Amino acid sequence: MKRAILFGVTLLLAFGLLACNTVRGVGKDLEAGGKAIQKATK
Repeated sequence: MKRAILFGVTLLLAFGLLACNTVRGVGKDLEAGGKAIQKATK
């Protein structure tokens, strides 16, 4: 029983870290796109 709980918690932490990195990456991509638009309009 303890192994199943530990496995579940580990799985949730892994997915949480992956989601965090994905959101951070999307934010960086959007920021880079915004900077490119700003440079193009100057």
